[in-house]
Amino acid sequence: MLELADILDARVRVAETARRTPLDYSHTFSAMTDAKVHLKQETFQRTGSFKIRGATNRIETLSDAEKEAGVVTASAGNHAQGVALAATKSGVDAKIVMPENAPISKIKATRDYGATVVLDGEDYNEAQAKAHEIEETEGRTYVHAFDDEKVMAGQGTIGLEIVEDLPEVETVVVPIGGGGLISGIATAVKEQKPDARVVGVQAEGASSVATSLEKGEIHTLDSVDTIADGIATRNVGTDPFDVIEKHVDEVVTVSDSEIAVAVTHLLERAKTLVEGAGAVPLAALLSGAIDYDEDEIIVPVLSGGNIDMNTLTTVIMRGLVETGRYVKIRTVLKDRPGALGDLLGVISREKANIYGIQHDRTSRDIAMNAAEVEVDIETRGHDHVEELLAALREDGFDVEVLV
Repeated sequence: MLELADILDARVRVAETARRTPLDYSHTFSAMTDAKVHLKQETFQRTGSFKIRGATNRIETLSDAEKEAGVVTASAGNHAQGVALAATKSGVDAKIVMPENAPISKIKATRDYGATVVLDGEDYNEAQAKAHEIEETEGRTYVHAFDDEKVMAGQGTIGLEIVEDLPEVETVVVPIGGGGLISGIATAVKEQKPDARVVGVQAEGASSVATSLEKGEIHTLDSVDTIADGIATRNVGTDPFDVIEKHVDEVVTVSDSEIAVAVTHLLERAKTLVEGAGAVPLAALLSGAIDYDEDEIIVPVLSGGNIDMNTLTTVIMRGLVETGRYVKIRTVLKDRPGALGDLLGVISREKANIYGIQHDRTSRDIAMNAAEVEVDIETRGHDHVEELLAALREDGFDVEVLV
């Protein structure tokens, strides 16, 4: 099983390529949670995520013959970029298999770091099967995204940094996909501070670990569905699972809506762009998924910031809806002069801002002398939304909330 000595050995190799990332105290999130929240900013890491650490440690420990033959791996995006850069820096040829629906930004970045990209499969597990085919036919070394002790040790260097920078840390909150990150961090933290708590967080749409812990064996999901593509794996790795059973105190889940709120808050309040997988630790804190004491010293690990721009647009809109900052309504007006003006007058009176209006007289679902109107509105919170809806209904408008 992975030990602290393995992580200490990895530190020297990892330092050749990876950065030591900031651990920043957040006044905003401390106030929002009544805890003392310090954000571990792996979003500022080279390649935009923690994955460069494990990839570097694995590639630097290859034999000369293995380096000559090249490496292959499967990844939804972040591990791909880490392997690509680490391999390029070591003069090793890398071939990366990514799911066909992987974010375009991550595909492009992986190619830009010097790897050959093969798109195959609907998710990580199918891409992995293709990568193992390439391993066999081309004689390359497979660099696993998480189920590899050298990779786990590299990720564990984050835990070393947390304990060194914040010796008084009480709880570390870490995303879980395949388990490589949390197994490395948990080993580094627990073997230095046994009383510290390590909490894992999964997305509801990819939550295999809690069931695995209950069963005492690895449970594999039939499919995954979450905006947190970086942790969208059907199962945890064998080696990471052993460490999770030993060192991780609790595993919780968060919804996509809760993840979207966390991403939005990080953008607006911390000026930090974090992908869905990287936001799940903060989502767990903000949503109340984790129990903690007042003023508890907590470190959410923001594991990466490589979010696709199209995905980001959707996530921000979901976050605004969930926080009462955006609402879309539908109503039917009499098709007469001034009817639309009456509706907009109420919205204006209630100090709401209109993003857009769709006006349709042709719908078969309404009377011939009516018009269907949809209005996108900027609001100032849930209370403001309720006040606006009440004012519209009081003025005789039959309003349906669409979003």
